[in-house]
Amino acid sequence: MPGSNPNSSGGDWDAVAAAVRVLGEGGIVVYPTETLYALGADVGNPAALQRLVGLKVRQAGKPIAVLVSDVEMVRGLVTDIPPQAEALMHEFWPGPLTLVLRARADVSPVLTGESAGIGVRLSSHPVATALVRALGRAITAPSANPAGMSPPTLLAQAKAYFNDRVDYYLDGGHLRGEPASTVVDVRDGWHVVRAGAVAVSEISAALSNRQSDPHPQPRNPGGSSADGSV
Repeated sequence: MPGSNPNSSGGDWDAVAAAVRVLGEGGIVVYPTETLYALGADVGNPAALQRLVGLKVRQAGKPIAVLVSDVEMVRGLVTDIPPQAEALMHEFWPGPLTLVLRARADVSPVLTGESAGIGVRLSSHPVATALVRALGRAITAPSANPAGMSPPTLLAQAKAYFNDRVDYYLDGGHLRGEPASTVVDVRDGWHVVRAGAVAVSEISAALSNRQSDPHPQPRNPGGSSADGSV
């Protein structure tokens, strides 16, 4: 992949820009999130999505969640945002909460799997958010490990899994690790698909206390850090 550098440092924002170029060229990037390292591909590139499926060795029909930069990017992927979803975005985004919404017809079935839903999340990690913003499209966010292997908290673990089959690696240091993001399906009411970093009790309380504002906005994700560090 032109411009790839499998030993890049996430502390260098030139490396983030290079990773964005790789994504735009159809490459695969390993990048840090607030929980685990993830495998990133441009959701608008079918060939890149198929490569990602091959790297993950995923079970057929299993969906792939994505990261977005803001609520407007979510609207480009889904048919509607129910009030429950708006309330949870307002309370927990940016952060480790993935919401499953009804996907638009033009969203790749690689992302939706056997359902008609797509999992979306706004990360609180500055590198993850910078990648999405700079690309201008959502990127995939499965953990950077083949199915059945331990999700990586160190870049070296992801490199051991994939080596040069991944086009670019962004080092975010030692990440917090599991639990991964909580996944909540909000297409028809709400139910927890996967328990994780956001407690179910917190989700229930946020929905019970939701405000009447029909269009709440997520908290400011902050963008890149002021000193350029990851």
